[in-house]
Amino acid sequence: MSTTAIVRQLGRQPYEPVWRAMQRFTDARGADDADELWVVEHDPVFTLGQAGKPEHVLAPGDIPVVQVDRGGQVTYHGPGQLVVYPLLHLPRLKIGVREYVCRIEQSIIDTLGDWNIDAVRRAGAPGVYVNDAKIAALGIRVRRGCTFHGLAFNVAMDLEPFQRINPCGYAGLQVVSLSDLGGPSSPQAVAPMLLENLAAQFGLSMRAGPPPVLQSAE
Repeated sequence: MSTTAIVRQLGRQPYEPVWRAMQRFTDARGADDADELWVVEHDPVFTLGQAGKPEHVLAPGDIPVVQVDRGGQVTYHGPGQLVVYPLLHLPRLKIGVREYVCRIEQSIIDTLGDWNIDAVRRAGAPGVYVNDAKIAALGIRVRRGCTFHGLAFNVAMDLEPFQRINPCGYAGLQVVSLSDLGGPSSPQAVAPMLLENLAAQFGLSMRAGPPPVLQSAE
């Protein structure tokens, strides 16, 4: 039996108002509230996870650095990157955190497969890789069984800012965009297929909803 999930398209947004809205949604939701998936592109920003080490931020320059409450180290978000935040109630889906992460990775691997691109996981380093280069990063948080934060899929972006950090805490880690591999040149072209694969992985029946209300960053 499928579970209904509301898909909200946010367009391009600064990072912090979306993060704060995810927190508010997660804190306020009840066990019977519908799951949601938020789809967004962010303005340029580096985010540093809870256990993130500042020394992995090498030379941020004019790009802001935001300390956030997800797992993982430092990553970059920017235009041309497809970001999806699954706001799911894991007990209702009857899955644990490890399986949740695996299913997100598999949805990205399946999406890349739709363009005949072979992608893999890497043990101990969550995310998805093509020819040893990272194409998608994961950073999650689970509170009271409810997930927030999510995945960042490099579709057609300027990868230079990744040179200003040790991506995900790995010095010299190579990154790649889908467009560099012969795939589409916009996140909007990829989002429907990724959402379809996420729906398949989690047994979700999706319907569109309006974007969430965002508050200006203080």
